[in-house]
Amino acid sequence: MARLSPDAPVVQPDCSITESTFGRYTEVGRGSRIAYSHLGDYSYCDRYADIANATVGKFANIAAFTRIGATDHPLDTAACHHFLYRSDDYWDDAEPDAAFFDHRRSRRAVIGHDTWIGHGAMIKPEVTLGHGAVVASGAVVTKDVAPYTIVAGTPARVLRLRQPEAIADRLIALAWWDWPHDRLRQTLDDFRTLTAEAFLDKYEG
Repeated sequence: MARLSPDAPVVQPDCSITESTFGRYTEVGRGSRIAYSHLGDYSYCDRYADIANATVGKFANIAAFTRIGATDHPLDTAACHHFLYRSDDYWDDAEPDAAFFDHRRSRRAVIGHDTWIGHGAMIKPEVTLGHGAVVASGAVVTKDVAPYTIVAGTPARVLRLRQPEAIADRLIALAWWDWPHDRLRQTLDDFRTLTAEAFLDKYEG
């Protein structure tokens, strides 16, 4: 029997899940935190990933110890400590700053389909990774990444294209990530053996 299911995510031990939703055939690695986020069909994160305020597309590959939608602190006030907004943790008569949390949750990171985020990478709030993008291990992504582009470094910069632009455009138009589960199985051998261009030639149209 297949380990993953269309009915519910596989959540490994010691995870924290807060107000998040999951697509089909998803998995959350041990010790990970998912907060106010959506993980699309077939996407997974490995151990100790931290994903907050993010919309993750389908078939995203998220390595261990990554951080997506890394939250930040206020910099224009006299203090940046979280006593400003987690005030009820410090005083019985204080309320948390609901407006601060609402603003933080509105600054969503968006991860496209068929993406790969390497070990220990960080994706900042309001950053969009295009479909097919790859983020190298340890990179800190502070700006949007174009589809099928590989970025590396701190801050992340373009390393090279994963696919030529014409092939990337064709893959996006094909949108194989929307295919039914049965069709993915039927075409599995071609996914494994054909180049992207040969795959497109076979399945377009």
